[in-house]
Amino acid sequence: MKLYHSPASPFVRKVVVLLYELEKTEAVELATITTTAMASDASLMAANPLARIPALERPEGVTLYDSRVITTYLDDLFEGGMYPSGASRWEVMTLEATGDGLMDSAVSMVYEIRLRDPAHQSEAWIEAQWAKVERALDALNTRWMGHLSGPVSMGHISVACALGYLDFRHDARGWRQGREALASWYEGFAARPSMVATDPTA
Repeated sequence: MKLYHSPASPFVRKVVVLLYELEKTEAVELATITTTAMASDASLMAANPLARIPALERPEGVTLYDSRVITTYLDDLFEGGMYPSGASRWEVMTLEATGDGLMDSAVSMVYEIRLRDPAHQSEAWIEAQWAKVERALDALNTRWMGHLSGPVSMGHISVACALGYLDFRHDARGWRQGREALASWYEGFAARPSMVATDPTA
C-alpha cells in the first residue's frame, strides 16, 4: 500500500500515528509529495480526484481517501481495536470528529493567511475559524477528559494530532491557557513514540 503523505498535514499524521500504534509502518509506503489547495500534485490528482491528502493506494480495490475512511480501513485490516464495538464506538467516533473538525478550522486559517493575497484576506473568517477551535478545545477540556483518560482509541489520536497542529501553526494563540486538564493530557500523549516519530517540527 502507498500513502500520499506530507509531514505538515495533521490528517496525514493521524494515519501514520495509527500505523505506529499498530506496529504496521512497514505495511505502507509513504509517498511524500508537495501539494497545496492552489497547486495540486499530479500524482495525487490521479489517485484522488479531490486532490486531497491523505490518500491510500491499495494493490486491490479503489484508492481510499478521507482520513477517517483510511483509519477505519487500516484498523479493520490489522484488527487494531481503535474503534471499539458497542455504545463506546459512537463516543470514539464523535471524539475523532471533534479532533478532525478542529483540524479543519485550523488548516482553513492557514490557507487564508498563506494562500490568499493579503489585500483580500478576511480577518473575520480567520477569527470565526478560531472561535470554532476554541469551542472544541473547551468541550474537550470539560466534557471529554474522562474518555481521554481511558484506553487509547482513534479519538485520542485525532485530538492529539489536532493539538500538535495548533502548536505547529498557531502556537502564538496559546491554546493551553485556561485548559490545564487538556494541556496536561496532551503533554503525556505527545511523548508516545508514535507522536514523537511523526512530529512535523522534528
